[in-house]
Amino acid sequence: MPDSATSTDPRVQAQLDRLSLLSPGGDRLGLDRIAVVLDRLGRPQDRLPPVFHVAGTNGKGSTCAFLRAAIEAAGYRVHVFTSPHLVRFNERIRMAGKLIGDDALAALLTEVLDAGADIEASFFEVTTAVAFLAFARAPADACILEVGLGGRLDATNVIEHPLVTGIASLGLDHQQFLGGDIVAIAGEKAGIAKAGVPLVSLAQVPEAEAAIFRTAAERGAPLLLEGRDWMIDPDLRPGLAGRHQKQNAGLAWAMLGAQDALSVDRQLFLRATATTQWPARFQQLSGDPATWVDGAHNPAAAQALGQLLTERQPMHLVLGILANKDAKAIVAALAPHALSLTFVPVPGHEHHDPAHLAERFGGRASSSLSEALAHLPAPRLVAGSLYLAGKALAAYHQTPD
Repeated sequence: MPDSATSTDPRVQAQLDRLSLLSPGGDRLGLDRIAVVLDRLGRPQDRLPPVFHVAGTNGKGSTCAFLRAAIEAAGYRVHVFTSPHLVRFNERIRMAGKLIGDDALAALLTEVLDAGADIEASFFEVTTAVAFLAFARAPADACILEVGLGGRLDATNVIEHPLVTGIASLGLDHQQFLGGDIVAIAGEKAGIAKAGVPLVSLAQVPEAEAAIFRTAAERGAPLLLEGRDWMIDPDLRPGLAGRHQKQNAGLAWAMLGAQDALSVDRQLFLRATATTQWPARFQQLSGDPATWVDGAHNPAAAQALGQLLTERQPMHLVLGILANKDAKAIVAALAPHALSLTFVPVPGHEHHDPAHLAERFGGRASSSLSEALAHLPAPRLVAGSLYLAGKALAAYHQTPD
């Protein structure tokens, strides 16, 4: 599904417009295009600080947030590349603790697009090249990279010598790119494994673990598997809500323990993760005690959110679901915890028709998020899409920083 961005800075917007014209649109896997662009830029990927590379269906962004919080708390400077952005494109690229500024972003987009004008690189490939170029030119002690899609053929996988790699929770998503079952998906995610580099994974279903084991063995990567080689620290009390976030924090700690380039004390890690925040992960909107937002956008994420609601309270749910997502499974996971269901469009993206969803699953359809919230009492929860979550944050003037 085509990715896009807008900016209030005219210089950045001019390059984003140029990107939309040069890019074929939609997701494209493969390392050939990104490799050519990076070669023309002088291979900035070879000049990055020590890299923590994180894949997974769900939880990889939160894992990156826990890693960043702990590494910064230990006094280190860290670059971070994540996706997607929720409100501003700049959210994807954090340089030594601060989001990339518009001046630098405009210049780097121009440089990358000039270098790859004939390549037809995708939106994500161009963004990856911009991040690598930015990170190679600014000093830092570590670099955290979140895989965009899959792993083996993701643009971030041009990194040849990461410090440590990790796999968060796996589930069915993006099957048109990664394969139709959990075995194929696990193999693609494990494709970030590199010879001699520790690969740390959360516990998965047995068939997925077997696929990860095979891929790690083929690539010569020592595998550290939850339940076999390490356990979740029982003292973890992460600042992000939900049992799944304890797993993500546990993965971050296991990844830190698998390397020796950076020293992070356990007690410091516990304190840092206790206050870690990551936008649109069961986030209560400030100034409105009645409204929460969560980016749950696939069945596994919806199940985790449903479990969290079991522990908290039922809410009035406002759901917008992209067209390429399994609406039936998402609604099935969340409906038991709903005081009511309201379906809305996801602006700027192909989505399931709200009226059709309401007819299929009960509830009502609304023409917009703002209209839906205007008619619902407390408590309300906006979910079903990270893009919709971004619209909710923007509406409440809560741009991630």
